Amino acid sequence: MTTDTIEVEPIERLAQKVRGLIAVLERTRSELTQTTEDNLGLSREVEELRDQLATAETSSADLANLRQEREQIRTQVTDMLEQLESISV
Repeated sequence: MTTDTIEVEPIERLAQKVRGLIAVLERTRSELTQTTEDNLGLSREVEELRDQLATAETSSADLANLRQEREQIRTQVTDMLEQLESISV
């Protein structure tokens, strides 16, 4: 081995390691971009689900109010029917 060969081998190994690190960095950057896009999509989905939940909770409250009103009307109709029966008899 000559002196030139000895000096070139460490430089070649270093160059290969640098190329390997560059490849890892590019892959990591690509994965970061993909993860960021995924996170944005998931954030939008979470917001949509929150909106749907709020709508469902409102609908549930409305339904409870309607049931209560129906019960009040039923009671009033029953009272009126009883009054009509007492008048008819």
